[in-house]
Amino acid sequence: MPSALVRRPSPLLEQGLVSHIERQPVDYELARRQWNSYVATLATAGWDLVEVPAAPDYPDSVFIEDTLVVAGDTAAVTRPGAPERRGETVDAAATVDALGYRLAMVAAPATLDGGDVLKIGTRMYVGVGGRTTRSACRQLAEIFDTEVVEVPVTKVLHLKSAVTALPDGTVIGYPPLVDNPGAFDSFLPVPEEAGSHVVVLDPESVLLAASAPRTAALLRDRGLNVQVVDISEYEKLEGCVTCLSVRLRDR
Repeated sequence: MPSALVRRPSPLLEQGLVSHIERQPVDYELARRQWNSYVATLATAGWDLVEVPAAPDYPDSVFIEDTLVVAGDTAAVTRPGAPERRGETVDAAATVDALGYRLAMVAAPATLDGGDVLKIGTRMYVGVGGRTTRSACRQLAEIFDTEVVEVPVTKVLHLKSAVTALPDGTVIGYPPLVDNPGAFDSFLPVPEEAGSHVVVLDPESVLLAASAPRTAALLRDRGLNVQVVDISEYEKLEGCVTCLSVRLRDR
């Protein structure tokens, strides 16, 4: 059974960081309902969900993806590029430690946000230029004993704000926000920014934001089962469907 970490939103959510978009009011109660719907959609898809303790003092803590990079039996505990987010990693690390993962810490002065890491097969593509440094890429290569491909990120917050991958490994992205589509073996342009972000639910299914209906149609035409969830309040904080969970190994 696939499993994932999730974390409830902080009451301070509206104070979350923004870097590439203008700040907008966030409806916290709506955000709570949207989080519940997101979690319910993963559960309905057969996922086993592990909830990391809430971190009410950290506005961005719901974006659990940034705290860990997990592959096999190893969890790399990140060192977020925004100093005010570094405390978010403590309970995330304790949670995967209790699940039996081998922990490896990203060491200073390197910085790494999990949202900059796109895993395709045994290769890791890592976005560099915003919250993540080249020295963190070298550490990831050593921690996971794998190939790490550095990808420039200048137009969005994280690499996975620009691109994600379909179940067959095809990378998808909204071209105006992708620095280098040629970095990937296979690239499929999508017609909406929010269409760049999918969570692979199983080999035939993906989770996509409701704000990308044209991309949903495109992916269905490719034979995929597309599950849609509304995350409008998180999109106001540069969040997307990948940010709200960390995929763990099947258990």
